[in-house]
Amino acid sequence: MERRFLMLNTEMIPERITPSPQWKRLYGSPQLIHSIMARDLRVSMNQDLEVDITPREPKKLPKQAREDPTLTIDRTHLLSEHKKPRQRYMEKDGKCNVHHGNVKETYRYFSDLFTTLVDLKWHFSLFIFTLVYTVTWLFFGLIWWLIAYIRGDLDHLGDKNWVPCVENLNGFVSAFLFSIETETTIGYGYRVITEKCPEGIVLLLVQAILGSIVNALMVGCMFVKISQPKKRAETLMFSNNAVISLRDGKLCLMFRVGDLRSSHIVEASIRAKLIKSKQTKEGEFIPLNQTDINVGFDTGDDRLFLVSPLIISHEINEKSPFWEMSRTQMDIEEFEIVVILEGMVEATGMTCQARCSYVDSEVLWGHRFTPVLTLEKGFYEVDYTSFHDTYETPTPSCSAKELDELHRGEHHTYTYAQRKNSAQNGAPRSEDLNIRTQTD
Repeated sequence: MERRFLMLNTEMIPERITPSPQWKRLYGSPQLIHSIMARDLRVSMNQDLEVDITPREPKKLPKQAREDPTLTIDRTHLLSEHKKPRQRYMEKDGKCNVHHGNVKETYRYFSDLFTTLVDLKWHFSLFIFTLVYTVTWLFFGLIWWLIAYIRGDLDHLGDKNWVPCVENLNGFVSAFLFSIETETTIGYGYRVITEKCPEGIVLLLVQAILGSIVNALMVGCMFVKISQPKKRAETLMFSNNAVISLRDGKLCLMFRVGDLRSSHIVEASIRAKLIKSKQTKEGEFIPLNQTDINVGFDTGDDRLFLVSPLIISHEINEKSPFWEMSRTQMDIEEFEIVVILEGMVEATGMTCQARCSYVDSEVLWGHRFTPVLTLEKGFYEVDYTSFHDTYETPTPSCSAKELDELHRGEHHTYTYAQRKNSAQNGAPRSEDLNIRTQTD
């Protein structure tokens, strides 16, 4: 157990103390009483207080972060403290926080009944599955009972000379059981239809055809619902935060993705969008405007071979929506970054889509991701305990546009100094060469 000491500052405590009558009788003047009380309180309160604190196990940091003592591990609590909690357009698990209200054309849902049944929740799906079969069995059982009742089969139950429509059908319960046997093609052999009942033969054909349609619809819905790739998307991970730092001298927005399963996502691709309200030059206000964020579409880097966790990078250049956004401005702006990862599940061949989002308070300026891949004996090991960890790195607070202008200014200054040195050494300048060529 590690022990640390806390010192309490009590400079202002004596000014708020009122002397009691006993102290006035003993010491006289209030100034003397005040000084004595302040001295006693300062001596007692300045004593060291021992507080037990459980030490945390230090995390493994890259060499650059360990060598620089000025960097701290995490300062996320300092970001966006003045902001109110922002309403998310998409939750971290990929669910869109959008509700459709005042939809009057509800009949459109029934035009695509199969998709409507698949999109239902599990308890509703099981309820409808049971209800559809039960209703069809009861409906056809009632018709079988009506045929027996109209023909008079129920009045000749014990008559061996009477040929009924369905043998051994003596009531509604037996008719219901015969309906179940007919639709499920069980055929116990006790209740059978006879050839003396043409209406029963027609009903048998209708129930067999409709029963096959009901089986195909309900079993197909359940199969598609069970094999949906939504559960496969839950094994695809996104980092809790996105970071902005330098890569090859340029500011980049980065986030990390990973796959927990050994089976791969085939033809995996990733894209990102910036969700931010916008006002046009004409004064039109566009809420939740969507802007594409280039994560390697032109270079093919958006096509992923997702075997180990990858860091997806967006270079902040002239075409980026973050081109003129500095660290101070990012703390003020309100935006959300939506990330979409798509691919085919290798086991089933179905398309899978995983989504995540980062609001402005979840974008850490001046951070990098902690490495998670290590080389072991004969294989590479991924440590997912550090998947979401970041560390601070020296990063300019200016925008990418200002950083680019600074680099260009340094380049022009260097070029001018180089030309000046060349002229002093006797070398002809490029302007002199042009003048001499034109004169000749």
